[in-house]
Amino acid sequence: VQLEETGGGLVQAGGSLRLSCAASGRTDNIVAMGWYRQVPGKERQLVAIINGRSDTRYADSVRGRLTISRDNDKNTIYLQMSSLKPEDTAVYYCNAHVLVRTIEGSSEFDYWGRGTQVTVSS
Repeated sequence: VQLEETGGGLVQAGGSLRLSCAASGRTDNIVAMGWYRQVPGKERQLVAIINGRSDTRYADSVRGRLTISRDNDKNTIYLQMSSLKPEDTAVYYCNAHVLVRTIEGSSEFDYWGRGTQVTVSS
């Protein structure tokens, strides 16, 4: 699975951005996709995830301001970011969680995009 993120950039506090992540390759085993973010010196943290039924989960810090969605036909997820704050500044990574079932059982894998920088100025 290959993931390509687009849409990062510089925005003023209170502004909006939309991130996109297109998946390619063996996408049929993807069970969920999501967005994570990381700032220097800290661990990568969950922002939002969405599964094949379009169930979603958000970090408390972004709920109500960021919205994850998906277009199954395009194998693409989006992150609509509104009311952005300086603390949203981070590198945002797209994730695809894959489940492969075999005769012996099942295996899970995580694939990551290269990341896209989002900078919110105060």
